[in-house]
Amino acid sequence: MEPSEQEAQAWAAVGRASYVSFTSYRKNGTAVATPVWIAPDGDDLYFFSDTGAYKVKRVRNNPAVSLQPCDVRGRIKDGAPLVTGLAAVLDHADTPRVRRIVNRKYRVTGTIGGLFSRLRGSEASIGIRIRKA
Repeated sequence: MEPSEQEAQAWAAVGRASYVSFTSYRKNGTAVATPVWIAPDGDDLYFFSDTGAYKVKRVRNNPAVSLQPCDVRGRIKDGAPLVTGLAAVLDHADTPRVRRIVNRKYRVTGTIGGLFSRLRGSEASIGIRIRKA
């Protein structure tokens, strides 16, 4: 298998995972991993987060991220593929589209989470897009 084919398969595996360890970097370069729900749409991966979350601030400072399938607590399984990408915090206007993408994958659980988020206001959460590096 060619490296680009392996990379494509790893990217697809990350997009299919129930939970993904999303690693972003502090200004001093320290890696910080957080388990997130993530959903594919085309070649990109998406998730949403609280607008004031530190991972959002870290992505705004440094778009380099890595992703690896994990469990709900963030524990990475042996042999789980690791991919790198460039994350972008989207405009609040894009958040409903990101919710639809995530809800398509997570269905009932995602819809319930989205309802609670919307109760907090339209700018309480924000979408994040990840593209292959």
